[in-house]
Amino acid sequence: MIHVLEGGLLTTVQDAGRFGYYSQGVAPAGAADPFSFTVANWLVGNEANAAALEVMLRGPRLAFEEETVIAVTGAPCRPHLNTEEIPMWEAIAVRKGDVLSFKHTRGGVHAYIAVAGQIEVPPDLDSRSTYLASRIGGFGGRALRNGDRLPVGSLPSILNRRGKAVPESLRPVFAPSFDIHFIMGIRSDKLSDEGLKQFLNTEWRISTESNRTGYRFKDGRIPFAPGDPPFGAGNNPSNVVDYIYPVGSILIPNEQEIIVLLNDTPTGGGYVSVGTVIRQDLGRIAQSMPNATVRFVAVTLEQALELRKQYRHTLLQIKDSLLS
Repeated sequence: MIHVLEGGLLTTVQDAGRFGYYSQGVAPAGAADPFSFTVANWLVGNEANAAALEVMLRGPRLAFEEETVIAVTGAPCRPHLNTEEIPMWEAIAVRKGDVLSFKHTRGGVHAYIAVAGQIEVPPDLDSRSTYLASRIGGFGGRALRNGDRLPVGSLPSILNRRGKAVPESLRPVFAPSFDIHFIMGIRSDKLSDEGLKQFLNTEWRISTESNRTGYRFKDGRIPFAPGDPPFGAGNNPSNVVDYIYPVGSILIPNEQEIIVLLNDTPTGGGYVSVGTVIRQDLGRIAQSMPNATVRFVAVTLEQALELRKQYRHTLLQIKDSLLS
């Protein structure tokens, strides 16, 4: 059992996500940065999908009521066990009575705390992930609060994990400026030629109005193609008749703003979507602080599959290194 002494800014239970219910209006939720989440679980000997804690910006203070092994990954956050700073991206033995605390994240947004045996809250719609908008999953469908007590599963030979660490060369770098790769969508025709050029050539800045539902990007302008919105779609040139949004949809709600939908996305709406961000770049977006800058780079399906192959190769390298 883990006793939550302080809940932090926004600490939630997440696994890899809730799938199979999107057509019923339920977003997948799940870890915003799947790479860091997966590696945290592997470090402590869990399956990749095991439930862990996702920390946003300011972490919790947790008291452990039994011996276990933990790992902290993701955005740098200077975790401390009692009064001693502990390394990230490494399996750390925890004794009964130890207290884990954090500084604010630096250079990134989300950190992950995996515990051997996983956070064993009951599944809801086949997942332990917290979906805040619908208050389902996780710990009562909400963020952790002071005084909560989290059940932890058991895992044999947990202490054998002590000292396992991810090589420095395989750890992610959370850069303040990067490219977002996406596949162009069929409604990119809603943009004028100049609008498409501006969309691709502008260095977009991440707004403070960003969260697990979607990230907003500003400091550019995207002219729409001339023409009237379809009947029933409203008067704004960005409006379309409602359709389903995949996770990663790039919405253009007006000429000055872009929204990329993340794990807690609404499942549909009436803004034009000009493309979809590839899955592995969604984690990079979710780790980006306000005022970070990005460029949108269109790729073909073949290029997207090659980027996914490279992403999976890095994960396999990490997994192999932890088994040696």
